[in-house]
Amino acid sequence: MYTADRKLFLLTSILISISILMSYSLTTYTVILFDTGEFHFLIRQAAFGVLSISIMWFLAQLDSDVWLHRLGLTLLIGSMFLMIIMPFLPASLVSEVGGAKRWIKIVGFSLAPVEFFKIGFIYFLAWSFSRKLGYHGGMGIKQEFLRFLPYAVIFVAIMFIIAFVQNDLGQVVVLGLTLLFMLMFAGSSFKFFLVLLFSAFSFFAFFVLTAEHRILRIKSWWSLAQNSILQLLPDAVASHLRVPSSTEPYQIGHSLNAIHNGGIFGVGLGDGTFKLGFLSEVHTDFILAGISEEFGFIGVLTVTVIFLWILQRIFKIANRSEDSVNYLFSLGIGLLISFAFLINAYGISGLAPIKGISVPFLSYGGSAIIAASIGIGMVLMASKKVNMDKKRFND
Repeated sequence: MYTADRKLFLLTSILISISILMSYSLTTYTVILFDTGEFHFLIRQAAFGVLSISIMWFLAQLDSDVWLHRLGLTLLIGSMFLMIIMPFLPASLVSEVGGAKRWIKIVGFSLAPVEFFKIGFIYFLAWSFSRKLGYHGGMGIKQEFLRFLPYAVIFVAIMFIIAFVQNDLGQVVVLGLTLLFMLMFAGSSFKFFLVLLFSAFSFFAFFVLTAEHRILRIKSWWSLAQNSILQLLPDAVASHLRVPSSTEPYQIGHSLNAIHNGGIFGVGLGDGTFKLGFLSEVHTDFILAGISEEFGFIGVLTVTVIFLWILQRIFKIANRSEDSVNYLFSLGIGLLISFAFLINAYGISGLAPIKGISVPFLSYGGSAIIAASIGIGMVLMASKKVNMDKKRFND
């Protein structure tokens, strides 16, 4: 038996510590807007951070043969139940934004079940894929589709709950991409992967076209991004895809200005200006823009390197795992973190539409940081059974 991966634990703890620091620096205007104490967000995020680090450490001590399955299915079933009953709960028990009920109020804390569902769903896929799937062995597309059909039905039900009931298409995109890549690594053919990828884009287009606010968001993004993309296409094609330019979206405009203002080295911790009411709640979904302004390109590069290092450790654990469930689960957690980071980074820089996806371990918020830490804790739990060339992880 080997020790858990200390580097993965340390790197994740560093990101959480940065989150605590930035939750103080970037909320200068927010504390005034919401009439809270100067240290309100710092204290709350510090509490979430300490709890998250403690959870990771605690889970790393457990035996994955016993607890990985129990914890994974508990997260799946418990969070699914909460997501289903949320629309029927009274207003006193749920927080509603834009007509969608996404948070359950628990003693001064808002719990977002979807964050914990993602971890449970990743485990369910890993556990089920390891039992039901395997190398495709020359199967035809039809046979592979029949093998995948039960998962497709489950995912469509999940999409309905998250995209329609909770009005959160961004989480569906992250889960859908994770599902597709886990399926390929579980043994499906590349041809079947491409078929599912095309189907996923079709479903995504359907969800966009059935909501006017999503259509407007896509049009607004495309009007800004089209010049850099269409110049790569023939004029005859580009002319049909071009739409009239529109005013730069408020949030994206200030996000880009914050990134530009930071330059190479940033303006300094606490000296950012776009957090002063221009870029609303920058400590949440736009935290990378806030870091970029105050610490510059160097700061964003440092954060990105830490994320890449975390992913390298997770994928290394997956690659060295002899147990197929541990392999697929670790891979899935790595993919989940990767897609969330990329979607957020592309969104704040105007390269993709904003999807409301937080940055794992960095964005302010209790549910997201705790759920992500549970995922890392479960990977640490699995890492103890990994043989790294007859050496411990930390040799």
